[in-house]
Formats: sequence, structure tokens, C-alpha cells
Amino acid sequence: MLPRSISVIVAMLSLVVSTAADDWLGFRGPNSAGISQDKGIPTTWDDSSNLAWKQELPGKGFSSPIVVGDHVFVTCYSNESDLENLVRHLICLDRETGKEVWSKEIPSTSRERSIPRFAGTPGYASSTPVSDGTNVYVLFGSSGVYAYDLKGKALWHKDVGSQNAAMFGSASSPIIYGENLIVQAGSESRSIRSLDLKTGEEKWSSPADTLARSYSTPIVARHTDDSQVLLVSIPQEIWAVNPATGKLKWYAETRVDTGACPVLVADDDVVYAIGGRSGGRTAIRLGGKGDVTESHTVWSRNGGAYVPSPVLHDGHLYWVTDRGLLNCIDVKTGEEAGRARLNGQFYASIQLIGDHLFAVSRFGGTYVVKADPELKQVSHNKLDDKSDFSASPAVSNGSLFIRSDTAIYCIRK
Repeated sequence: MLPRSISVIVAMLSLVVSTAADDWLGFRGPNSAGISQDKGIPTTWDDSSNLAWKQELPGKGFSSPIVVGDHVFVTCYSNESDLENLVRHLICLDRETGKEVWSKEIPSTSRERSIPRFAGTPGYASSTPVSDGTNVYVLFGSSGVYAYDLKGKALWHKDVGSQNAAMFGSASSPIIYGENLIVQAGSESRSIRSLDLKTGEEKWSSPADTLARSYSTPIVARHTDDSQVLLVSIPQEIWAVNPATGKLKWYAETRVDTGACPVLVADDDVVYAIGGRSGGRTAIRLGGKGDVTESHTVWSRNGGAYVPSPVLHDGHLYWVTDRGLLNCIDVKTGEEAGRARLNGQFYASIQLIGDHLFAVSRFGGTYVVKADPELKQVSHNKLDDKSDFSASPAVSNGSLFIRSDTAIYCIRK
């Protein structure tokens, strides 16, 4: 059992697989860090320049695209007016042309919760798929986890609960740890589960009521002593769990209040948490047993983001708030190093591509900013699409993939 507290799960990916170096296999790419070293991504584009292709989608979604070899995978949902017959879609596209290779329509096996209007777009397709380079795995809320091979053959389906406990629906994305798929099923069953990649068989399950308010994705972080922990960010705490057993190793208090969404970032034996409706940030040194708040807190301050996740670069942590304030802090002290205003509302997490930050706003285009404390704006790029861009982009082999509620775009020179 995990401790009783309020929750948000945040995550970093440890993929032990053999795939192309430029694949983007899950939410926020390698290690869920939101970082790409790709030097070929254009910093300017519009509908008539550096737009390789556009593909219309059959429904809405907040999930990010992923790239596996020659294919791009993306999910969405349709028929939301009839939740008894809600349909999810898993779509496979050709990376070079954007043409559909195959698609699957997955009917709901359990009625989803109706989302309040103030919440905006519901989380019926907010979980980003993940791949081990051989198969694709996707969480569709109360309908469970589905596994397909790259040609679209169904492999297995696993129910992970149908409690519909989260106000905003499912949002956490599955991650891969060794031969297992780790699913933060907070909305579905107030639990974290580990499933066998080949069969879907449950290896372990750790329940906790506080997971019902967790919308984030867990991460696997490696200590300098080479041990690993599954890090979970919930409101007011970080949990460190043994990824092989699901047992709690240690926990610490943070300033992330209410329902938290941002993914945790870990580096050099320190984990950084931002989030909460009022906005807070905390740095915790990895390790210890039980409550390590007093012994392992590096710093804790006000100021964070409610939804978008941060990136770490050259000793600084960067993030954009929901209301468009781009922040840069010194990771050693937690103190502000830079700040800039970007117009618009943001749910997508910023991506670090080379030495530039890419920030996709919901309705106002994508900003490209130099990744240093001066935060100099390089460009502001808009497409002729008035729908919602709330998904974080994917990067692979000179291409930037951005999706809206109506289409997916490939930006390429």
C-alpha cells in the first residue's frame, strides 16, 4: 500500500529496448524528459512553408503522437455525445507521407464519466501510447489497456478498473520498465499496476485512494549507485516505489497542491517537482527510507505550472504556465533566473530541441525561444487551424509532429 495523501503522478521513462535512436517511443520522448538533440528541426513554418504534410483525424484528443520506425501513431475519440457508445481510435500513419497505414476503432467496454463543461476537453484520449519498438500499448481509460503489433494485430487487452474516480478523466500515459508496462490507473482503480508486456498479466498492483486525483505520468529514475526507483508525483508529496515490486521505498512532501499534472524531472540524484493549482516547486535528493522531507529537501518555493511539464537544460529548469508565462530557474537554488510572456493558454509541455524551446499554445500557435535565461523569442508560428492544440509534440529524424483536435501535422525542412 502506498501512503495516504493527495495525488498526481509524474514520470520518467526507462526503456530497455533496441530501437532506432531517433524514435519517439512515448510521452515526451526518451526518458519522458521532453528533450531532443535533433538539429534539423525548422524554427519557422506556416501552411505554405516547412509543412511536409497534414492528416485529418476522425476525432479529438490530448494525447501526443509517437514515432516508431517509419510509422507515426496517434489516438483520438469520437461519438462523445453518446458515452455509452464512445469510440476510441488508434491510427498508424506513414511517417514520410502522413497517409494512413491502418487504424483501429475501439468501442468502450465501460461507460466513461461525463466531464464538467468548465474542464474543457475530456480525457477520453489523453493518454499517449508507448512502444518497445515491436508493439504499441495504449490506455483507454475505463476500457483498459490494449496491445497491438506494428501491423495492427491485436495482442491482448487488460482491464485496469472502471471507477471513473478522476474529475477530468484519464490522463496518465503508460511507460515501459524492462519487460513490464507500468500503468498509473488513478482514475480507473486508484492504483498503479505493472503488466507483462507480452501477455498483459498483472505483476503487481499498489492501491492508494489519493491516486484518484493524479493526472500525471510516473518516471523511472536511476540513482548514481545504479539502483532505480519509480517516482510518482501526487499533490503535496513525491513517492519513490520499487519498480520491480510496487513497494514504497521513501516519500517526501512538496509544494504541489491539488491535482498535479506535470511530469517529474530527475538528474544527478535530484528530482524536481512543479505543479498544483496555486503553483509550487520542490527539489528532493533521491534516496533514504520512509519520510525524507527534512533530510532530503534541497529547496522548496512558490511558483510552478498546473498542467505543462518542465525540461532541464544546462543547470536550469524551464516551463510555461497555463497562462503563458515562460519560466527559467536555477536548479541549485530554485531561484528565478529568467521570465518571459508568451501570449495564449498552454496545456502542452515545452520541448527542448537542440538549444531552442518549443512551446505549443492551445489556440495561438507555437513559440520558439532560445534555451537560456534571457529567453529570447526566435519565432512565432501559426497554422490555419482554429481547433485546440493541447498535445505535446513529438520529434524524430528532422521532423516535428504537432496534433490538434482535428489534424496532425508534420513540420520538416
